[in-house]
Amino acid sequence: MANKNKTNFDDLLDQALVNVETDRDKTKELLDDLVQYVIKGADRHKECVLILAKYLETLQRSNEQIVKIAAIIHKDTTKNETLSDEERDNVFEQLNKKK
Repeated sequence: MANKNKTNFDDLLDQALVNVETDRDKTKELLDDLVQYVIKGADRHKECVLILAKYLETLQRSNEQIVKIAAIIHKDTTKNETLSDEERDNVFEQLNKKK
């Protein structure tokens, strides 16, 4: 059962990363188009400033999602690297026996 949950989690994690990357690509493309539009006329900046801010906000949120996913992965890998209390006690006992 735990292995199935792990697989589902891994699948969801992969899907989330793909979605974040896709959203970032689309947003960057739209942002680039809007920047080109604004460059063509100084008066267009005022017209588009809120849209530009929303695109940048979207990119910032995707950065935060990537950081959260990285933290989850890091937590999962670090959790597997720690010793249980019983394992630490066994190591300590073995070290004491060798003295």
